[in-house]
Amino acid sequence: MKILMVCLGNICRSPLAEGIMRQLADEQNLNWKVASAGTGNWHIGQAPDHRSIAAAKSFGYDISRQRAQQFSHNMFGEYDLILVMDRNNLNDVLRMAKTEEEREKVKLFLDNEEVTDPYWDNTLFKPVCGQVEKRCKEIIRALS
Repeated sequence: MKILMVCLGNICRSPLAEGIMRQLADEQNLNWKVASAGTGNWHIGQAPDHRSIAAAKSFGYDISRQRAQQFSHNMFGEYDLILVMDRNNLNDVLRMAKTEEEREKVKLFLDNEEVTDPYWDNTLFKPVCGQVEKRCKEIIRALS
């Protein structure tokens, strides 16, 4: 299974989802490739936001070595499942899809809900991390 997590800048939500999903999948000996990307290009090559790194660490995950990348059309061919954190980014990713097969790979990470962007509120990073961890565990149960 190859899963891509997507948010806006690839420094808050999607790096959390990438790091948590990768570690949980590895702990279960699943041979999954997990990565993340942002629809925007502002943070390419940068580490996740220090608040995401701290929140992940408090839950037992190390995301400090991840680096932001921008979502591109070729990622439709690289991944089996593209999980997007909110509807705005979902629409941006779907606009880039050229086929129905590509569109079918794209889903909201939380099914019908959005993952709140914690960027503007320091108090949201730990709750978002907990929400992401819970959902990653559900996805693993459903797909493995």
